[in-house]
Amino acid sequence: MIYRLKQTEKAAPLFAGWQETMIWSCLQGVMGAVFTDLTDQPASAAALLGDFCFLAGEPNRELVQYGPKGRDFLIMVPGSRGWAELIERCHGLAAKKVVRYAFKKEPGVFDRTRLQAAVDGLPKGYDLQRMDETLFWRCKEIKWCRDWVSQYENYSMYQRYGLGAVILEDGDPVSGASSYSGYRGGIEIEIDTREDHRRQGLAFVCGAKLILECRRRGWYPSWDAQNPWSASLARKLGYRPGHEYTAYEIVKGGT
Repeated sequence: MIYRLKQTEKAAPLFAGWQETMIWSCLQGVMGAVFTDLTDQPASAAALLGDFCFLAGEPNRELVQYGPKGRDFLIMVPGSRGWAELIERCHGLAAKKVVRYAFKKEPGVFDRTRLQAAVDGLPKGYDLQRMDETLFWRCKEIKWCRDWVSQYENYSMYQRYGLGAVILEDGDPVSGASSYSGYRGGIEIEIDTREDHRRQGLAFVCGAKLILECRRRGWYPSWDAQNPWSASLARKLGYRPGHEYTAYEIVKGGT
């Protein structure tokens, strides 16, 4: 049996040492959910938020199979080699093994003068704005930038646990940095640029703006990179590399 844990603090010992803000979001009850093998003293747990599933404790086949149910795509992060082997056995060719890049969480590392200079260097023809209610609902309807706001049920929730900076051209979003998820104390950054506006430094500008806004609010802007391009941008913004780790992209009908 798999249970959705209401008293999420009971799973906290299983995730001890994990520096993943999405896990913190789940444990704090801000967003996402925690699933376990038992409700009282769980030995295995899965923290599930958006497209991510973090597995901790004793490897459990039911949890590995439960996470992707009803989903076309899921990123599973194993807490041990045992979890990784179980993912490979359960999902076979549908599980694509990938490398992701974690960065150190160091609130004082950012050079505010350099970041402000990046914001001030926004190319002509573009407009940089904070994510407001109009942009929030608009981005929910645009496929390429939907993840800037997709984990927030409404704008009120976003105001409380989210933050974003959007670059517009002629009123249309073309690049942005926003919170994929939020927790008490910060956000997990989601950043992207529309394909026809890439390689112009726009991601650097809106990333710098979002970091500055987070620091003004006393929040930490956490960054986890999916690929070398994202990792390079993170370093340019001032983040210091932490470690590489293995994840599995589970694709429905994957081969």
